[in-house]
Amino acid sequence: MSLTPIRCGFVPLVDCAPLAVAREMGFAAEEGLELILEKQPSWSALRDALVLGLSDCAHMLSPVPVAMSLGLGGLPARIDALMVLSVNGNVIGVSPEVAARMRADGWSGAFRDPAGTGQHLIRATEGSLRIGVPFPFSMHAELLHHWLGTLGLSSPGALDVRTVPPPLMPDALARGEIDAFCVGEPWGSYAVEQGTGELILPGAAIWAFAPEKVLAARHDWIEENPETVGRLMRALARAARWLSDRDNRAMAGDLLSKSGYLGIPSMIIDRALAGRIITATRGLEAVAPNFLHFHAKAANFPWRSQAGWIADSIARRLDLDRAEAVETGKACFRSDLYRRNLAPLGIDMPGASEKLEGAMEHETAVASTRGHMILGPDRFFDGTIFDPSAP
Repeated sequence: MSLTPIRCGFVPLVDCAPLAVAREMGFAAEEGLELILEKQPSWSALRDALVLGLSDCAHMLSPVPVAMSLGLGGLPARIDALMVLSVNGNVIGVSPEVAARMRADGWSGAFRDPAGTGQHLIRATEGSLRIGVPFPFSMHAELLHHWLGTLGLSSPGALDVRTVPPPLMPDALARGEIDAFCVGEPWGSYAVEQGTGELILPGAAIWAFAPEKVLAARHDWIEENPETVGRLMRALARAARWLSDRDNRAMAGDLLSKSGYLGIPSMIIDRALAGRIITATRGLEAVAPNFLHFHAKAANFPWRSQAGWIADSIARRLDLDRAEAVETGKACFRSDLYRRNLAPLGIDMPGASEKLEGAMEHETAVASTRGHMILGPDRFFDGTIFDPSAP
């Protein structure tokens, strides 16, 4: 059978797993697709390849389609998010020197105390923090601004946010170019293995259910290839469901360790897949609940309210019209296409495409097409609740 080629860019991170699984486990081929995965060195290179038509789709930071809809982030183009590929999965790390100053200040080393850990970090860096993120418009950046801004450290000035490609984050920390980072796994754990960093907080401790990566494509390509888009989404949804099975974790780690993907030992990758993180060299393992989701709790659904929160956060920081930004941002998270293309798989769909973000402290049953949907906690550490209808 002749397969339709699809060129898809990705950055080497654990959360590219749905793409790797769709290709390697045959889900793409079963949908009649030849999924050609193209490793990119940075998020800007991935974005440019997508916008210029060198790639058909991409594993993309969730805020990038929102930022581009707002006319930000480089080349002008409308990019849509077809589905969420992963939720959470980020870690915040610091240099050994900063960690030592935090301990001298009384920090216990607890891995899930965003308020206390943040206050110790601010004091240890004397209110002037150089912190690396993979891209200016990223969930990493949005989480940091929300976390540290709430605790009294904001940019410009006190918070110096610098862009560093994920695989280079450990080296930037070792060279003293940054004091801290927020990055997707495995690069935080890799810094620990190299002795160049210590992990102080999982991203999920700031926002319990943050959309991290999305399947993104140009709006015009989506409109011109509706049938191919549907097949691609179904292949990735099946891959995400495969990843949610604990029995498949070891195979997923081995697959991602190959040189074509991450090219590092599977034991480091396994930490993120299991949510069991070693935070320091010769340190003990920290259990991080809800560390990384690929499928459970409606993780793949592109909630328009999540896009709204991202847009509102960007608008507040850049002094844009917040209400207008929220409406513009929501339009690029294509919950309509998710419903249309994935209904044939029997996937339970939420009764609405927006919700109050941050309102659920516990697992909660919600209205859905099949009546079986349970959403997980999505609380912000400071109790913020975002209403997409009234930013």
